Amino acid sequence: MPGKIRIFADSTCDLPPSWIKEYNIGIIPLYVVFGEESLRDGVDITPEQLYARVDQIGSLPKTAAPSPSDFIAAFTPSIEQGEDILFLSISSELSSTYQNALIAADELPEVRVTVFDSRNLSSGIGLLVMKAVHAASEGLSIPEIVALLNRTVNEVECEFVVDTLEYLHKGGRCSGMQNIIGSLLKIRPVIKVVDGSMTPAYKVRGKKEKALDQMIQNALAQVDNMDNDLIVIVHTMAEEEARFIQKKLQEKTGARQVSISTAGCVICSHCGPQTVGLMYTKKPS
Repeated sequence: MPGKIRIFADSTCDLPPSWIKEYNIGIIPLYVVFGEESLRDGVDITPEQLYARVDQIGSLPKTAAPSPSDFIAAFTPSIEQGEDILFLSISSELSSTYQNALIAADELPEVRVTVFDSRNLSSGIGLLVMKAVHAASEGLSIPEIVALLNRTVNEVECEFVVDTLEYLHKGGRCSGMQNIIGSLLKIRPVIKVVDGSMTPAYKVRGKKEKALDQMIQNALAQVDNMDNDLIVIVHTMAEEEARFIQKKLQEKTGARQVSISTAGCVICSHCGPQTVGLMYTKKPS
């Protein structure tokens, strides 16, 4: 008989805390680093505190992956309780989290830890985590769950409307001139995850509502190909806009669940406040 399986993810999966508690999902925090101070995402610092500090000092924190020793410390209690572990990481294109988890898995006794590269970020990871959780509860083995995830990973749609170019600029992701021009013209950049990386998909000029409407229409264009289990809207201090999108998708899709989650500090440090993201999976082709 296969042993009990526990699903782990890193803090960038941006799942609602209630789900993490209900399904006993292990969360391993990344770090946000201000100078010499390293703070655990969601443990030592909240998004509100991060934004306040950025406003105060005028620069963004760096972000850092958990160390192999962090993973070993998190995994060991579950292994000692006889559990096998499946860990889903933020895309290896965006962080060394995946590599550090592999190092930790190799150092642990026996083959008890499987590490999966989500090729995604934020609730795009969260969608895969929930598929893994439900598959484990149905009695699938880790190899069977990994096969399911491999069929699903390229079907995750993950799109963000960024409210301001300021954080992208401070993080070195757009030039100062682009920041000035974008602010003057009210350009709303839309970011997608493609092949595991953040990619500028398109820009919408004008009010933010126009960009949100475009993101909704992009999703509705895929409604016949959409996996109806779960759609997740993630936001950074933009709950009203998230609820607007939720209502539209509840009306226009057959999704069993359209949920709202808030982004953690790592996502906030890259995208800034008032960012809104939309994630769902397409049916495997």
